[in-house]
Amino acid sequence: MGTGANSVRLTTTQAIVRFLANQYVETDGGKVRLCGGGFAIFGHGNVTCLGEALYQYRDELPLYRGQNEQGMGLAATAYAKYHLRRRFMFCTASAGPGTSNLVTAAATAHANRLPFLLLCGDTYVTRFPDPVLQQLEHFGNPVDGVNDAFRPVTRYWDRITHPAQVISSLPNAIATMLDPSDCGPAFLGLPQDVQGWAFDYPVELFAETVHRVRRQTPDRDETAAAAALLRTARRPLIIAGGGVQYSGAVSELGDLAHGHNIPVVETIAGRANLVADDPLNIGPIGVTGSNSANAVAEKADVVIAIGTRLQDFTTGSWTAFDRAARFISLNTARHDALKHRSLPVVGDAKLGIRALIEAIGDYAAPAAWSDQAKSERAAWDEYVSANVGTGNRPNSYAQAIGVVNGLCRKRDRIVTAAGGLPSEVAANWRTLDAGTVDIEFGYSCMGYEISGGWGARIAQSEVEPDADTIVFVGDGSYLMMNSDIYSSVLSGKKLILLVLDNGGFAVINKLQNNTGNESFNNLIADCRLGVDPFTVDFEMHARSMGADGETVERASDLGAALERARSADRTYVIVMKVDPYEGWTAEGHAWWELGTPEVSESERVRQAHADIEAVRVRQRPGV
Repeated sequence: MGTGANSVRLTTTQAIVRFLANQYVETDGGKVRLCGGGFAIFGHGNVTCLGEALYQYRDELPLYRGQNEQGMGLAATAYAKYHLRRRFMFCTASAGPGTSNLVTAAATAHANRLPFLLLCGDTYVTRFPDPVLQQLEHFGNPVDGVNDAFRPVTRYWDRITHPAQVISSLPNAIATMLDPSDCGPAFLGLPQDVQGWAFDYPVELFAETVHRVRRQTPDRDETAAAAALLRTARRPLIIAGGGVQYSGAVSELGDLAHGHNIPVVETIAGRANLVADDPLNIGPIGVTGSNSANAVAEKADVVIAIGTRLQDFTTGSWTAFDRAARFISLNTARHDALKHRSLPVVGDAKLGIRALIEAIGDYAAPAAWSDQAKSERAAWDEYVSANVGTGNRPNSYAQAIGVVNGLCRKRDRIVTAAGGLPSEVAANWRTLDAGTVDIEFGYSCMGYEISGGWGARIAQSEVEPDADTIVFVGDGSYLMMNSDIYSSVLSGKKLILLVLDNGGFAVINKLQNNTGNESFNNLIADCRLGVDPFTVDFEMHARSMGADGETVERASDLGAALERARSADRTYVIVMKVDPYEGWTAEGHAWWELGTPEVSESERVRQAHADIEAVRVRQRPGV
């Protein structure tokens, strides 16, 4: 392409940054820049060229310096979730270990169907200086490198080997990240020489572009078939997943439920679709669920799954439902809509629910069925009230959750992940407002809590800065990834962290014991040690990174500590020990398939194996 009035000469990375700065997305209030900025740790593989380009757009695309690349990716994932997949952040890392540190974060975003853009350094296309610093050499295939590891954990993957490729690759990456049916992370490998090569780009490439998130209208025949099946139901049930929120279909979900008297249960990703006091909110379903939701699921004859991928924790490894129950799956992704012999309705949740409401007409579930579901929920509420109470008993996750829940404001955002806290929050949290709970359990990634909290707070501060982001994190995840406490202080994005210390990986120790095994290598006290086990001073550690904080002895002290945290001018860390054995939520768990030893010298292990296998007969066969 020649130079002239219709072209502009830029390097590859200058073109990428300029393009991103001119992309917008349509919102209810008008438009906003699609890319909210980025996270960067610079090295030789991205600082000289991409760093130069980003500096020119530092106001339009705010750049945050992370402390660990994985943490940056998890922060970007949480940012996208807060914005319901309508905005994304980019992450850039240098060639080599900086880039490979992002693989886990990309997998987390992929599993949760959330977008972020990876701009990662790569080895030289010319190969003149090979092998270069941090390059992995494959003697029989010189093309392969670390960046190829991202192929299975991203939705879009490309290596830019010529500046002109930006013209097609970037629009395709953005289209993927905004596609409701194929949403996820997008990866661009940027060879270090190509980053600085110049090209005469058409000026049209950098024109302001306003994107709209596609809403696919469901097929009329699929909707009619689903409506015909639903009208036969005597015991219908709605499973509301995270896709309800991504579609902005919370109101429509309420219309379907209340207009037709259909009970609703929530997945982990779908927590906070309905507020806690909605009479048709029967509770969370599945392995980390509630007695109420699981009792109703066992009896349902037609199940309408909306915006859920029907993960094993939702379905109790497919034992939570009657084997004769029929499924209708409304989902933008065909792959999800077809799972387990479902009658598919492929399309947008908001449009699909509206179409279904119109198609079923005056159908309503029998009052006796919804009354039974409400009765189950009332009993579960009584259990939760007792479970979260701060009486004269050992400290527990549930107690901490109850205290925070009681003092939480309507738009405060709760973030947690991995370990025992997702189960405890899912079961015990009583939602105050829609879309205020982020439980990362799609990939169950330890370390998401603090980094994800930071990313969520960046997003929250753009929209509702007076609300708080409150993070529940265990000692295991804290020790695995905590440096974004420092990031949150540096960036002025205040978090409230509750560090609940149970002396190790206590929930896996519980799983170990529940399957007949002895405690081994999970609790610190049960590991191979060279010294007597000791407790980390988490408060002092957090203070060393610039946070404020305190340690409380009892769950009953958490309320006053939370109020002090609210009034603090920076990230505030509250630490409390919890019992590793007592105080777990004992009710509400569906069966979960586990691989257990068929042969063992331990009678307890053999008995646990037999008990688990005895439930297998209830599993619904797959497709």
